[in-house]
Amino acid sequence: MVKELLEKLSNAHGVSGSEGSVLSVIKKELKGHVDELREDSMGNLIAVKRGNKFKVMLAAHMDEIGLMVKYIDDKGFIRFVALGGWYAPTLYNQRVVLHGTKGKCFGVIGGKPPHMMDDDERKKGVKVDDMFIDVGASTRAEVVGLGIDAGTPVTIDREFTALSHDRVTGKAFDNRAGVVMLIKTLKAVESPFTIFGVFTVQEEVGLKGARTSAYALDPDCAIATDVTIPGDHPGIEIKDAPVEMGKGPVITIVDSSGRGLIANRKVVKWLQDAAEANNIPVQVEVGSGGTTDATAIHLTKGGIPSTTLSIPSRYIHSPVEVLDLRDIDAAIEMLCVALKVKPAI
Repeated sequence: MVKELLEKLSNAHGVSGSEGSVLSVIKKELKGHVDELREDSMGNLIAVKRGNKFKVMLAAHMDEIGLMVKYIDDKGFIRFVALGGWYAPTLYNQRVVLHGTKGKCFGVIGGKPPHMMDDDERKKGVKVDDMFIDVGASTRAEVVGLGIDAGTPVTIDREFTALSHDRVTGKAFDNRAGVVMLIKTLKAVESPFTIFGVFTVQEEVGLKGARTSAYALDPDCAIATDVTIPGDHPGIEIKDAPVEMGKGPVITIVDSSGRGLIANRKVVKWLQDAAEANNIPVQVEVGSGGTTDATAIHLTKGGIPSTTLSIPSRYIHSPVEVLDLRDIDAAIEMLCVALKVKPAI
């Protein structure tokens, strides 16, 4: 089921450049369900379902935003850099997992206590450079003895939890939701085309895996599966993010105000037609915020007709992201139906 798979993937850990544990889950899920499963030199996992000469690339990034150890001081406090788009106050006082050479080590992110901040410091908030990780050690040697040193990846220690009404919360729904969509589609789809299911690396730090894999595979069209921001909760207006949770997956027309992806309209129509013909709820998005793997893919070689199919997810890039499982179900159904018909590109 979608819920159980999302839980497994959300609870897995894999920051940009260290996606191995997520990759292991995906491999296990897809074994026996695809014609070929291979890793490329970048670390992308490529699943192939062979068909005719028309090639469709479905891309979902495996990595999550996280941290990396930069420096350990003499008293055993660990300084770090952020990997991906963190809002710094989100990190303050979080519990974390350091993935060292001797296994997992738990720690907490500390900083100057609010009680000791002056008014100006409280207004500005704590910056990443002012934070540190405390693993309970008293010296640098004790930290190194735990298998931790410069370059150790760090993730947030937070687990998947069900809310009410088919809604769930957890870390890394960006983009384990897209990974679920891709796994489930690859298992269920019956298509005349050759399908490349690509689980990409390093999306959160520059769309890197999508760029290299798209160049190597040279597909005829592509869809990135990801998440997007809904405007259905306090603090954001629907006019600024006019999609909502529970009303179906979202097809991107434009993201990042056109600085990222301007989707191929024929690929957009292909997905819209599939949804309409099968009474699948769907939304469209013209966005001003972030972008996805589709931006790198559509600019590869001579250009690859592309769009993004996203799941509305609240509070993305935080440890408590929220989505509606029914939107994922609808996205999988839409992809399986669309992949039976060749887009008019």
